[in-house]
Amino acid sequence: MDLNALADFALVANNGGLGKASRVSGRSKATLSRHIAELEEQLGVRLVERSARGLKLTEAGDMLMARTEGSITEVLDAMTAVREGLSAPRGHLRVAAPALFSQLSMGSIAADFCTAYPEITIEVVAEDRTVDLVEEQFDVAIRVNPRADSRLVGRCFARDRQVVVAAASIPMPKPGAVRPVPGIVFAGTQATNWNLDDGRLVLEPIPRLKLSSFLMIRDAAIAGGGAALLPQSMVWNQLASGQLVQWGTISGAEVALWVLHTSRRLTAPKVRAFVEFMCLRYPDVSLVLKG
Repeated sequence: MDLNALADFALVANNGGLGKASRVSGRSKATLSRHIAELEEQLGVRLVERSARGLKLTEAGDMLMARTEGSITEVLDAMTAVREGLSAPRGHLRVAAPALFSQLSMGSIAADFCTAYPEITIEVVAEDRTVDLVEEQFDVAIRVNPRADSRLVGRCFARDRQVVVAAASIPMPKPGAVRPVPGIVFAGTQATNWNLDDGRLVLEPIPRLKLSSFLMIRDAAIAGGGAALLPQSMVWNQLASGQLVQWGTISGAEVALWVLHTSRRLTAPKVRAFVEFMCLRYPDVSLVLKG
């Protein structure tokens, strides 16, 4: 049933005719009359009697008004509230984000976002697994180098590079053949050579420390435990202060961070606001010097 037609029928019935209903609503009498006729056609009964003196509800029309007058008003009020309520960013936003990015940045991002949009509450879940946005009821996911997924859309908001760093006390090998170096590596991964700056220097990390957290690896490198392969964004401060020295950049290992959401036709304003917020936060599409 056409809800607009039902609403127009109630409007005409409550105002006692097409003329007054038209003046009250600003809608043409022709439109109101057509909607009533369409409603009658759908129901298969006459709802009003048309005469020179105006419109009079039939028994069926009286019955319909008695059964729907309150509910139709509530439905229309609810539709208006939803339309107006969702036109501005508000509500609860649930975000899934990688653990490292969450630890380094999402605290300040979440606080700043809520300051910019005070009618939004935000929940950030730090997980490295690939969550199902629909099944697990996430509005947004931040992912590193995501695979193509026809169910999701989004934007790349920042990029990062993988760099090899070490404390200044550890001498940097000279370019040449593969150079073995004391390495701090991620636990549970197979150690591979580090090809720096398109082959200018190739390092063979000899694991001295195996750690399960990038933050631990960074701290161990600062303490002189060996050379480490880390995202540039998490060591820029230590590089600037001289705690660490950058030996080179891993060739062909750029990291792209995307903010993704489901590809539904109508995207919620809170989701659009968060996507735009993330892109504006990193205007040069670089994670370096951000936090």
